[in-house]
Formats: sequence, C-alpha cells, structure tokens
Amino acid sequence: MHLRSRTRRGTLVATSALCSLALALTGCSGTTKDSARNDSAGTASGATANPDAELKKGLKLAFLPKQINNPYEKIVDEAGIEAAKEFGATGKEVGPSDASASSQVSYINTLIQQRQDAVLIAANDPNAVCTPLKNAMKQDIKVVAYDSDTAKDCRQLFINQASSEEIGRSQVRSIAKQLGHKGEIAILSATQNATNQNTWIEFMKDELTKPEYKDMKLVKVAYGDDDDQKSFQETQGLLKAYPNLKGIISPTTVGIAAAARYISSSSYKGKVVVNGLGTPNQMRKYVKDGTVEQFALWNPKDLGYLGAYAAAALASGQITGAEGEKFTAGRLGEYTIGKDGEVVLGPPAVFDRNNVDEFDF
Repeated sequence: MHLRSRTRRGTLVATSALCSLALALTGCSGTTKDSARNDSAGTASGATANPDAELKKGLKLAFLPKQINNPYEKIVDEAGIEAAKEFGATGKEVGPSDASASSQVSYINTLIQQRQDAVLIAANDPNAVCTPLKNAMKQDIKVVAYDSDTAKDCRQLFINQASSEEIGRSQVRSIAKQLGHKGEIAILSATQNATNQNTWIEFMKDELTKPEYKDMKLVKVAYGDDDDQKSFQETQGLLKAYPNLKGIISPTTVGIAAAARYISSSSYKGKVVVNGLGTPNQMRKYVKDGTVEQFALWNPKDLGYLGAYAAAALASGQITGAEGEKFTAGRLGEYTIGKDGEVVLGPPAVFDRNNVDEFDF
C-alpha cells in the first residue's frame, strides 16, 4: 500500500514507534537577486497571486532529475507525470545519464526552447544550473526544485522532503542507538556537490559534537556519485580502510542499497550497521536477511505528486512563491509555502521487518 496523505504518514510513523527519522532541504527565484526577494525568495517583482484561479488546462511540465537512470528519481518523476493528467496537463522526464555538476544545463536550455510551462529540477549542483534557470524564469517558465535544491534565487519553489536539520540529526540518533553510542562510523553520500546530501551531512556532523556521542567518531565521508557500482566499491573501500568501522549512514537510496548488497554477502554482515534513506522495494530483502535493521524515507510518489501540483499552481497564477501562500495538491490536501519558497512534504516513515511488506515503492 502507499502512504496516501500527510495524516496517513504521520499516523504510520507514530503507530510504528519508529519516528526517529525525518527529512529535508531549501530554495528561491526571480528575475534578479533584488527583484526576486520581495515577500519571499522566488516571488518575481510585481507578481500577485490569485488563489481563486483555476488550474490551467494543457500545461506542459518537464521533470529534470539528477540522472535519468536513478531508480528513486524515476519513481518521483513518474508520479509527477501521472499527477499532471489529473488536472489536464502533460508531463515528461528528461535528463542526463550522469550526475556531474553541469550535466543538466543543456537540458534546461532545450526545455526553454520548447516553451515548457514549468521545469521541475533535482539539482546536481546548486549553482551550475542557475544561469539557464534564471533565463527560463525571465521567459515566464516556472521553476520548481525538488529533492535537491538550487541556489535560492534560481527557482520559485523548493519541494522539500522534510526538515533538513531533522533528516541529518535523526540519522545520527538512529545509528547511535543501534551502536550503543560507541564506535567508528562513515557516511556514504551521493555526489560531492549535491545540496541535499551536503546539508544533511553538516547537521550530522553538528549532532556528533554533542556529549552523548563522545564515544563515536566519524572517520570518513565517501562519495558514490549515486552510481550503484561506485557506491558498492566505496563501501568495500571503507571497510578495508577502517577495520574498526561499526556503522555506515547512507542518505541516498542508491548508496544504501549498494552498501547493503556488499555487506549482505560479506563477513561484515551482522557486525556493521547500515542505516540511511532507501525505498522499501530496494531494501526489503536486506531487512529480511538481517543485513539492515531499519531505514527511512518519505513516499517518493507523494514528492512527485506534490511537485506537479505546485508547478501547476505557479503556472496558473494561484501562487507566486511568497511565504504564507496556500495551494491544494490534489489528494494530499492543502500546503502552505514557507520561508524562501520552501514547501515541506511532511513526515517520513521508518521501515523495519514489522512494516516493510506493507509498502510498494
């Protein structure tokens, strides 16, 4: 089954007694840095919202993931494309096969030429995509970041999975509990420039400075570039370089699955804890074979669904991206825009042996 609403998700987390994890990011827009910073980041100079406006028919929405073959982002984008059909729009997914900093630039330029009504982007780098995204906004193409934010003046909205601070701190709390607050740990991240990963990692590092973690040590942040094979190899490298390693946090669905796959067939199984962010369909077998005790994630289908409705609300003039504006996202209900154009999806679920079979994504 799916997490069908914010209420459903919140209830599930509470009743599962697994609420040690929540998740995050940030964002903003405009024509120039000055004109884009009226009531909030992302509101173009002179723009006014009409909350009673109907969603326009025939809108064209384009999803631009970090890389086209990322299974997590495929789920997000396909859900957004399906959501577009609900309000009479068309959606598509385009993107690079690698997650390098500048790999998305040519796709943005092409989408501008195609006169898309909105571009939804999970940025590989917060700044490398800014010039073409600003060009898009100058031509009245709405820009919505999701999953991984751009610089704040390069988009109108950022659809955030959950609070960045809580996502980082809660992952440390979770693995610390599993380790008895003792031992060496490493982080297996995505790319070095990924804004969501880097934000979470900074909060992880800050959490580790607290007295209760005095017997824990972060020995390495490794980067698997959201590539399955490289993440697998980085896991192997971490375990060889740090023979006393007790745990790995991987806040990326590609990384956690690769780390679990390596450990599941090695002598480290049952000795090294793997935690982080993954999908139930990826991680189910590793939970059942005892490699992974628990992991967390929001529903990526809901993230794509919310992104599509937010983009449509922008393109239809219901909202401008200003703090305090509200819009309705279909079955998910009403959302309020926060500071810097941020819209938070809601609390995530934590998955373990008791509930992992209840979900299909």
